[in-house]
Formats: sequence, structure tokens, C-alpha cells
Amino acid sequence: MKKPVEVEIMGQIVTLRSEEEESYVRRVAGYVDEKMQEVVKTTRPIAKFNVAVMAALSIADEYHRLKDRYDTTINRLDLLSKRLSITLTEEG
Repeated sequence: MKKPVEVEIMGQIVTLRSEEEESYVRRVAGYVDEKMQEVVKTTRPIAKFNVAVMAALSIADEYHRLKDRYDTTINRLDLLSKRLSITLTEEG
């Protein structure tokens, strides 16, 4: 059952409904608020919609960079695992 959680983003109270734990919802909302606050601090005054778009782009950039690193790591681990398996088979 989805539970309502009130959070504050850019000074506005927003009610979110989620099946996730309240602490998780608050952490995610806090992260979004933090990114939006960073945009406000680093750009000239812009409309809230543009702040949201810039924050969303920043979050998407972080996501894709982390995903690329994750995929690279998984591929490397897969390769090492296959090499280890071959080595153990040859020695066994």
C-alpha cells in the first residue's frame, strides 16, 4: 500500500506516495532538493522549471556515468571469472 510522505523541495512541501520506506523517500527527495539548490547557487536567476530541468540533467549525467562504470566493472569481472574458470579446469 502506498504511503504518503511529505517532503520539502525548493521550499515547497510536496506529498509523495510510495511503497518504499519513508526514510528512502526522504533521502531521494533530499537528493533532488540538493541538486536543485546547487543549480540555483551556480547559475544566474532562472525559473523554477529551468532549475528542475538542470537538476534532472545533472542527476541523469551522474546516473549514466555510474552505469557506464558499473557495466565496465561487471564486464571485467565476467572476463576474470571466465579466465579463472579456464585456469582451474586446466589445472584440475
